[in-house]
Amino acid sequence: MQYLAKGLRRAGFATLAPHFKGYGFGERSDPFATGTWQQWRAQVLDYFDELARNYRSVCVSGLCVGAVLALDLAAERPGQVTALSLLATTLAYDGWSIPWYYFLAPLAYHTPLRYRYSYRERHPYGVKNESLRKWIAREMSEKTTSIAGASSLPMTAVYEAKKLIRHVRGAISRVNAPALVIHAKEDDVASLKSAEFVLEKIGSKDVHFVLLHDSYHMVTLDNEKEVVADETIRFFCDRFRKTASAPVAGRTPRDVTNKSSAAA
Repeated sequence: MQYLAKGLRRAGFATLAPHFKGYGFGERSDPFATGTWQQWRAQVLDYFDELARNYRSVCVSGLCVGAVLALDLAAERPGQVTALSLLATTLAYDGWSIPWYYFLAPLAYHTPLRYRYSYRERHPYGVKNESLRKWIAREMSEKTTSIAGASSLPMTAVYEAKKLIRHVRGAISRVNAPALVIHAKEDDVASLKSAEFVLEKIGSKDVHFVLLHDSYHMVTLDNEKEVVADETIRFFCDRFRKTASAPVAGRTPRDVTNKSSAAA
């Protein structure tokens, strides 16, 4: 999310891009101690509530499971989110690079394997850009993380992510925030069905869809990252202008209104 955050700052937004404990980035003494999806939600809500206390307008963006958490946040805080940017929303792990045996995963969730097995990131690492993909592959072979995220995902994290997804699928009709949905036609992790579900089921009346044709899953890194940043900035600015109002006493208009939070 770094490229997007930099673009938002250049556009005048204050930004926060936290690494929450549980899924993706984050060092843990026990890699399988990822916590529950409710604990992930609590972290996101805490970040959002702190921003909302200090800024009149808060926009939220998330990538992959971060987009699912952004939807959950908007359902839990109706009328409080100025705008959403939902990037590669993952409501099912059904992309073309997901291994054929993934359908067996639910069986492992209910065995001790849940606390022993990690899904290692593999080619193409969610990236269509070949030079970037090679660099990510080298990073992941030498470290536990790369610019694309963690080199492996514990089964416990995937298990909790699937429970979060199930919950959000049932709650998405309560999301009334303006939403920008950006998804790659060739997403290797989550097919277009996830984006189509959001477009069909979300409760918001203000929804905009951008289809990418030269990217895989990691849309904030890949060949069309500029498109992702530009569309998000434009959407946030337009919705901010519609909701801008008088500043809170004791704060300047910039302090109060220009805020974007990215959860990934």
